[in-house]
Amino acid sequence: MRKPLFMAAFIFFLSQVHAQKEKDIARFKERISSAANKIEPKSIAWRRQLHEHPELGNREFNTAKLIAEHLKKLGLEVKEGVAKTGVVGILYGAKPGPCIGLRADMDALPIIEKTNVPFASKEKSNYNGQDVGVMHACGHDTHVAILMSVAEILSEMKNDLKGTVKFIFQPAEEGPPEGEEGGAELMVKEGVMDNPKVDVIFGLHIESNIAVGQIQYKPGAFMASSDWFHIVVKGKGSHGSQPWLGIDPVVISAQIIEGLQTIVSRQSELTKAPVVITVGKINAGVRSNIIPEECVMDGTIRTLDSKMQKEVHERIKHTVVTIAEAGGATAEVSIDSKTLVTYNTPELVKKMIPSLRSAAGDSNVTEREWVTGAEDFSYYGTKAPSFFFYLGGMPKGNDPQKAPPHHTAEFYVDEAGMVTGIKAFCQLVIDYENIK
Repeated sequence: MRKPLFMAAFIFFLSQVHAQKEKDIARFKERISSAANKIEPKSIAWRRQLHEHPELGNREFNTAKLIAEHLKKLGLEVKEGVAKTGVVGILYGAKPGPCIGLRADMDALPIIEKTNVPFASKEKSNYNGQDVGVMHACGHDTHVAILMSVAEILSEMKNDLKGTVKFIFQPAEEGPPEGEEGGAELMVKEGVMDNPKVDVIFGLHIESNIAVGQIQYKPGAFMASSDWFHIVVKGKGSHGSQPWLGIDPVVISAQIIEGLQTIVSRQSELTKAPVVITVGKINAGVRSNIIPEECVMDGTIRTLDSKMQKEVHERIKHTVVTIAEAGGATAEVSIDSKTLVTYNTPELVKKMIPSLRSAAGDSNVTEREWVTGAEDFSYYGTKAPSFFFYLGGMPKGNDPQKAPPHHTAEFYVDEAGMVTGIKAFCQLVIDYENIK
C-alpha cells in the first residue's frame, strides 16, 4: 500500500513544481515585456546618438566609451580595449548557473549617408588611404543600443539570475583596416569566450527587408563563409593595333571570369548547398591603345559547406591557371579566408525557439532558407553552442523587394523593431538559465 501512496505523492509534488515553474516563466515574461517597453525611448536615443556619430572598424573609440560608461554605472565588471576597441561587461547573477554570451557589433561602413533622417551621419574619416564618409549602413548602431538596454534590464533582475551574462561589444565586424587584425576572430583569440567560460552564445542582426516585429532563423548552416581571392594574370604587352605581337591578359581575364562561373553552374552540387563566386574588382592598363602586361582581379567566394568550400578553392586555382596557360599567359591565385560558416547549433535552436516566440509572438517567428551573406559571429560558434537570428527592421506594409539594401547610402531601419530584439535577448537568457 505504501508504494502507490508514495508514487501518488511524488507525482503530486512534480505537478506542483511544474506549475510553479510555469508561473515563474509567465512572471518573467511579463516583467521583461514591461521593462523593454519602458526602456525603448532610451534605447532609441542611444541608437540615434550612435547613428549620428559612427566610427569605422578598430576606431570605435567614442562608441566604446559610451558603452563602457553605461556598463560601469550598472555595476558590471567591465573590460575595455579587447581586440583593439571592444568592450565586455560581465553580470554575475545571485544564483549559480551557466555563462551566457550576448554579442553586438559596433562598427560602421565607409559610405556617405543619403537618408533624410534628422540624425543622419555627416562624419568623415580615412579608410585604407582614402577620404570617405562614415555611416551605420548595416544596423550595428541598433545592435549596440539593444544590448545596452538588455544589460540594464538584466542588471535590475540580478537577484533572479541563475548564472552569468557576458555582454560582448565587438569592433570591426565588417573587417579591420588593411594590415590590422580585428573582429570576432581577434576577440576569440584574446580569450573573450573564457574567464568565465561561455557555455552558450546568442547574436542577432536587424534586417531592412524583414518586417518589424518578425524574427527569422535557420538551424545548422545559416550564413555563408566569406573568402576573398586575388588573381594576377601576366601576359605580354603590345600595341593595341597589333594584339598578335603580345599576350592579352585582359581577354584571358575575361575568359577566366566566365570559367569561374562554370564552377558554380556546372561543377558544384547546388542541391546540397549554394555557392557564389563574384569578381568584384578588375584592373588593367593605363591607355586604350596599349595592351598591358598584366591584369589583376579581386573577388569573393561564398559557401555553406566546409567540404564544398575546399573543393571550390581547388577548382578556382585549377581554372585560373589552366585558362591562363591556354592563352599563353601565367596566373597566380591567392585565397584569404575572412569568415567561417555561421552555424546554429540545431539542439540549441530547437530548445530556444519557444523563447523567441514568447518575445515576438508565435506567428512572427519563422524558419528561413540559408543566406549567402557572411557574419564573423561564426568564430564564437567554434568555442560554444551558438544561435544567430534575424530581427525585422522594415516598416510594416513596405515591400521587401524595394527596401534599401544593407551597405548602401539609403539603408534604413525602423526603430520600432528594436524592442523585439530587447525582449528576445532577455527571454533567451532567462529561459536558458531555467531549462538548461
